[in-house]
Amino acid sequence: MAVLHHYPFCPHSRFIRLSLAEMGIQSATAEERPWERDESFLRLNPSGTTPVLCDDEIAVPGANVIAEYLDETRGPGLNGRRLLPPDPATRVEVRRLVEWFNGKFFEEVTSYLLEEKILKRFRRGASPDASAIRAARSNMRYHLRYIGYLAGTRNWLAGDRLTYADLAAAAHLSCADYLGDVPWDEDETARDWYARVKSRPAFRPILVDRIPGMAPAAHYADLDF
Repeated sequence: MAVLHHYPFCPHSRFIRLSLAEMGIQSATAEERPWERDESFLRLNPSGTTPVLCDDEIAVPGANVIAEYLDETRGPGLNGRRLLPPDPATRVEVRRLVEWFNGKFFEEVTSYLLEEKILKRFRRGASPDASAIRAARSNMRYHLRYIGYLAGTRNWLAGDRLTYADLAAAAHLSCADYLGDVPWDEDETARDWYARVKSRPAFRPILVDRIPGMAPAAHYADLDF
């Protein structure tokens, strides 16, 4: 059985957890704390970042690489559950949006929120930077509008079917939503799309994740907000 090395509040890890669940792939999990720089984990991924999927003695590092690996090794046999569609044009759009959320959204929103509100809790003497949090919240607004635009013109973010694009976006939003930093009242279309994704069975394990001493936003696990 494959083993996913992850951190519960790493959005890239959540993306792969969601992808595995949607594909119906059973896997064990091993929780990592990247800030501890564990030597055994660094041997799997010298960059020290999560997630890493160990499958058939292959250590596959990084969310985007894992997504491609899963499509190459499992995708053709999944039929309607394939998350990277077979036609070239849609594959390009899915990859573009996955890079948007795992790259641009992470760099402009979730990386700040996670660093300042969660990770600094585990570092002695580290205090949150209020200006970084304000920047993340400001950036969130235009990303949410973009999600609303995509969801309003397509059935799912990349087209007619649920794909990696939806799961990447939802993974990042779920981390911010736990912290209460998504202004859902500003875009009803984005909120309705997220409710559809959040209601899927694959999302249930995500919604039970908790940070000791930090309760989630009141609506976090409410499927109807």
